Amino acid sequence: MEFTAKQISDFINGKIEGDENASVHTFAKIEEGVPGAISFLSNPKYTHYIYDTKSSIVLVNEDVVLERPVSATLIRVKNAYECVAKLLQLYQASIPAKKGVDSLAFVSPTAKIGRDCYIGAFAYIGDNAVVGDNTQIYPHAVIGDNVTVGDHCLLYPNVTIYKECRLGNNVTIHSGSVIGADGFGFAPNSDGYDKIPQIGIVIIEDNVEIGANTCVDRSTMGSTIIHKGVKLDNLVQIAHNVEVGENTVMSAQVGIAGSTKVGSWCMFGGQVGLAGHITIGDKTFLGAQSGVPGNIKGNESLIGTPPMEPKAYFRSQAIFRRLPEMYKQIAELQKQVEELKKK
Repeated sequence: MEFTAKQISDFINGKIEGDENASVHTFAKIEEGVPGAISFLSNPKYTHYIYDTKSSIVLVNEDVVLERPVSATLIRVKNAYECVAKLLQLYQASIPAKKGVDSLAFVSPTAKIGRDCYIGAFAYIGDNAVVGDNTQIYPHAVIGDNVTVGDHCLLYPNVTIYKECRLGNNVTIHSGSVIGADGFGFAPNSDGYDKIPQIGIVIIEDNVEIGANTCVDRSTMGSTIIHKGVKLDNLVQIAHNVEVGENTVMSAQVGIAGSTKVGSWCMFGGQVGLAGHITIGDKTFLGAQSGVPGNIKGNESLIGTPPMEPKAYFRSQAIFRRLPEMYKQIAELQKQVEELKKK
């Protein structure tokens, strides 16, 4: 499909500079632009590419000031990054969705499958499972007994949803992720460990996206809950009885121990680790590799282990790098003090 600059501008409420009839049929990074492509510029570090890009149309922020003319047609918008996301969503929606149940899939006779679904080869749909309308389940995915999957969900190959878990609408789960595996519960005894049965479930609300090879464990009792709008990256571990608030996002390799409550609109960088049985307030921003041993009130930007304000953290790191030198200085001063005492 082709779109003109005018059509795009009308869709995103932009202002055209150049040929309103310039047309595009694909996307490209600004530094890799080709004729017929649309690119965007939101990071000032990439501004120099706009003068030589071969892309036909470039989205730019309203306040971008260019030093010389460009050959591409520009569309000025308030937020170029946000607008390109809308255009990508429009492009994705234009791709026809797969439909139908593959002859090599297994669907239990007691399962209920909604309208216009796709179930790929070797997918498994268990007893009494419910799959909503327009949901796509790709090959080798497993939907356990009594699982509920809402409308417009997308489960990629090798996703596993254990028994009785519940997914809302518009949930996307990428390949290799496991929802509802047993929480890590063992009681020590004289011979080793007794397994504590994990009889709860996982509830995933609407508009959640979960990356590849991420695990959300079922609760010991009750529910592990991922509230609406949450976005989890690849290789994230959510332990049993954790609750993650609305619209919170987590980068790769974040780990949250059992029974921790995370607020809404939080942002965690890569490899953040949270101890168990703590509470993280709304709008907490944690830098990469932060280790959190206790509660955080919220509305804070923190980094480090234990977390502290960024300025204090970087000052501390500057001192830390000087510790070997400072140790020598302290040892020399101590030696001088001892000599003075002898005198």
